[in-house]
Amino acid sequence: MRTVDRIHVAAPVESVFRAAMDVEQWPVLLSHYRWVRMLERREDGGLVEMAAWRPFGVFNYPTWWVSEMRIDRGAHAVHYRHVRGITAGMDVVWRVQPMNGGTEVTIVHDWSGPRWPLIGPSAARWVIGPVFIHGIASRTLAGIAKAVSGNEGMRERGNEGMRE
Repeated sequence: MRTVDRIHVAAPVESVFRAAMDVEQWPVLLSHYRWVRMLERREDGGLVEMAAWRPFGVFNYPTWWVSEMRIDRGAHAVHYRHVRGITAGMDVVWRVQPMNGGTEVTIVHDWSGPRWPLIGPSAARWVIGPVFIHGIASRTLAGIAKAVSGNEGMRERGNEGMRE
């Protein structure tokens, strides 16, 4: 399963990248994040626990995961490897690139699905990826864009959620 989310932000790359890698501030900036905790801090990232809500109308479904986070400042990229939670084994990369007088942010999630006999890959491809991962990632991108540039500075390019 692969999901791809993108947004164009009317702000400099450095501002967007700083917000993308400062995950401990996400609950302040992003209303759907319940908490973010650095369990182990390293110069280039660390072990990070994250919890978010996935809204369904008036109902909020709680999600939780732990990731190894690695920041590549030279490439303006943040890499994650989910190590705990239902999405263990998922690889995620945030790429922050200059584009059209602003910044394009792309989040790619790659995962073969949970280790559930018979239905794991299908559950990932048809439910977990497009409903939960895209649902949270698209809100995260919109919130980061709003935080660094205001409402006028964002243009979402949508989920290109490829089902592989």
